[in-house]
Amino acid sequence: MLAVTNLPELTVATFLRSWELDPFALAFVVAAGALYAAGVVRLRRRGEHWSVPRTVAFALMGLGIVVFSTMSALSVYSEVLFWPATTQNIILDLLAPLGLAIGDPLALARRTLPERSAARLDAVVGSRVVRFLTFPLVSSVAVLVSEMSIYFTPYFQTALGNEAVKQLMHLQLLVTGLLFVLPLLTGQEMLPRWCTHPVRAFLVFIDGLFDSIPGVVILLSNTLVAGHWYAAHPRSWGPTLQHDQQIAGGLMFTLAELVGLPFMMAVFVEWWRTERAKTAELDARLDRELVPVAARPAADAPASRTAAAAPEMVRPWWETEGGEVADRVRRNQQRQG
Repeated sequence: MLAVTNLPELTVATFLRSWELDPFALAFVVAAGALYAAGVVRLRRRGEHWSVPRTVAFALMGLGIVVFSTMSALSVYSEVLFWPATTQNIILDLLAPLGLAIGDPLALARRTLPERSAARLDAVVGSRVVRFLTFPLVSSVAVLVSEMSIYFTPYFQTALGNEAVKQLMHLQLLVTGLLFVLPLLTGQEMLPRWCTHPVRAFLVFIDGLFDSIPGVVILLSNTLVAGHWYAAHPRSWGPTLQHDQQIAGGLMFTLAELVGLPFMMAVFVEWWRTERAKTAELDARLDRELVPVAARPAADAPASRTAAAAPEMVRPWWETEGGEVADRVRRNQQRQG
């Protein structure tokens, strides 16, 4: 990488061709990609299916975004411009976790790991600590606190000059994002029972408002974030320090709102899949339950020959059982009647 004071002016052309290697991010991407690919291959060898769209989302929207944010011009120019650094952080915090969660690595691990290992994974995922950290209010606040602590303490400026702290910051952003996104899309066992899909959609909407707070604060602040660092690494091109921070705040706000749209769509897709699975299960149960029985014995037959000769259907299960599914079937029968 060129010395930060010798970087050329950031244009579209220099943005596209400016890349640097981040060995820590590369190690993460290679390890996560290899484990995911091994799981998919194992399933196919057993003749089982794994969703291609989930694989693509994990590879491109998840791992691909990690590569882009940590090795592209966003990283190269993060030490001389504030807005590339904040853009790098916001997509690591919001967009990359969304892609990784859509890939559903937990379900893939459960289907491919040995029985004991899968049981240990379930024990960890269902533990009190994990359930607390992934509780919707806790995880949403954790994302907000994480971002605020980065920009409004010496954390961010320290990360600009210390590689270890920068890697810790990136890991923190990715993990806090996953703690919120992963349970809402694929980790029902980590959520309380009342967290149904409509509730999850509402939580995504509220989280979008939370995620926009740091951007708004930075946009309106008159105090420069990491101002001493950027003043010590002057440029002869580009926006002033104050304008640079305003651009950063605007981008953070915009990206936080834009990421909410695919997140909401992903929640609705999962909702639709869940309802479709319930409907298929209900149809299969109806096929098993609705079977005719032989006519009653003559001794028990009523006086009318016509009634005695008519076969009787077994009473459907929904007329004798309680529960949400039974209530739903009864309402459908009443409407059809």
